[in-house]
Amino acid sequence: MVNAVEVEDLTVRFDDVTALDRVTHTFEPGTATAVMGVNGSGKTTMLECLAGLQQPTSGRVSGTSQSLAYVCQHPPANWMPITAGEVLAMGRYGKRGLLGRLRAEDRAAMRTAGEQLQVNQLSNQSFGDLSGGQQQRVRIAQALAGQPDVALLDEPVTGLDIPSQERILDVIDEYTSRGAVVIITTHHLDEARHCDSVMLLANRLVASGPPDELLTEDRLREAFGDRLLGDHADHDHGQDMIVLDDHGHGHDQHGHGQSHGLHSHSHSHDHGLHGRGPGPH
Repeated sequence: MVNAVEVEDLTVRFDDVTALDRVTHTFEPGTATAVMGVNGSGKTTMLECLAGLQQPTSGRVSGTSQSLAYVCQHPPANWMPITAGEVLAMGRYGKRGLLGRLRAEDRAAMRTAGEQLQVNQLSNQSFGDLSGGQQQRVRIAQALAGQPDVALLDEPVTGLDIPSQERILDVIDEYTSRGAVVIITTHHLDEARHCDSVMLLANRLVASGPPDELLTEDRLREAFGDRLLGDHADHDHGQDMIVLDDHGHGHDQHGHGQSHGLHSHSHSHDHGLHGRGPGPH
C-alpha cells in the first residue's frame, strides 16, 4: 500500500537566498499534483528534497522511504556509449543492484514501461543518438520500469511534440490509478488541468487545491505576477491565459520555440538523469 508523501515546514536556504520557506503540504496516494511557479520559485528544489538529493535547512520530509523515481531536467553533456535498452534496464537497478542479473519479471517490467512510452523499438539504438524527445521518453520509461510508488517528474512534457505529451499524460493517469503518488513540475496550464491537484509556489506555498480552483487568473497571478498574460473569455475554461517562461527546454530537435496548449516558451536545454547543482530552481 502506497503512503502519502508529506513536507512540513520545509525550508531550504542557499547562503542568503531562500529557495523554500516553511512549505507544508501532503501528496496523497493515487493523485497527480502539478507544482507551478516562476523559474527560481523552488519547484525543482522541492523535488530534490523529496528525492533525497538536497538536504533541507529545516523542516521534515516523510513518505519517501518507499520506492521512488526522479526524472530531473538536465542530462550530462556527453553520454557513455550505451543503448536505449541499457538505459531502460537501469530502472531495475534499485531492485536487482548494479551487478544483479535481470530476471523474467525485470524484463517484463521493462517491456511494459517501454510499451507505455512507445520506446521499445529504440532499444538497440545509441541513447546519445536519439532526439531529445526520444531520450525523454526513454528516461521516463526507465523510471517507471522500477515500478515506483512515488514518481517525481521535473517538467516532463515541456518541449515535446503533442503525441509524446499525450502519451506521458496517459502514463501518469495509469500510475495514479494504481495508487502511486505522482508529482510533476510544469509551466503548462493544460498539463496542470490534467492533474488532480495544483500547488502554486513562490518560494513559499501560495495556494494548493483542485485545478478548477487554482487555475484562475487571480490565483495564478499570485504566483506568476506579470508573467501571466491574458484575461479574455475562453469557451472551455472561462479564461485564456498564457504563462511566459523565459528559460528553455529543447527536447525535440525540431521543437524549439513551439507553443503547446496555453504555455508560451522558448527552450534551449535538455533534460537528463542527473540533478542540478546547488541553488534554488
